[in-house]
Amino acid sequence: MALFGKKKDTKKEGEKKEVVDVSKAQPTDHNLSSVIVKPRITEKSVGQSENNVYTFEVKRSATKYQVRDAVKALYNVTPVKVNIVNKLPAERMVSSRGKTKHVKGMKKAYVYLKKGDTINLV
Repeated sequence: MALFGKKKDTKKEGEKKEVVDVSKAQPTDHNLSSVIVKPRITEKSVGQSENNVYTFEVKRSATKYQVRDAVKALYNVTPVKVNIVNKLPAERMVSSRGKTKHVKGMKKAYVYLKKGDTINLV
C-alpha cells in the first residue's frame, strides 16, 4: 500500500491548455487620488528625480499596484517599477535627561519611470 503514489497524466496529446491572462491590478472601486498622500520633496528625492525615480508618501494600506494605478491616473505616465518602504513609528531619545519623543511612521513609494517620462512636482 503506497501513500504517495504518482498520478498518471490523463491529458490527451490533442488537447491544449488554455492560457488565461490575469492582471494583478484590482478593479478600481476606490478613489485613486487618495492613495498618494503627497510627493516627498527632499534633497535625496530631488537627486533621484534626475534618474527618473520619484518619491511619494502613500497611505498605510496602499499596495504597489494601487500606487501604479494612481500614478497612471494622476500624472499620465506608466511606471516601470514601484518599491514601497514602510517606516514604523518609534520612540526616540531627545535629551541627555532620558526624555523620549514619539516619531510618527509613514509609508513611502519609489516610482521608477522610463527614460523619456517625467513628472512635474513643483
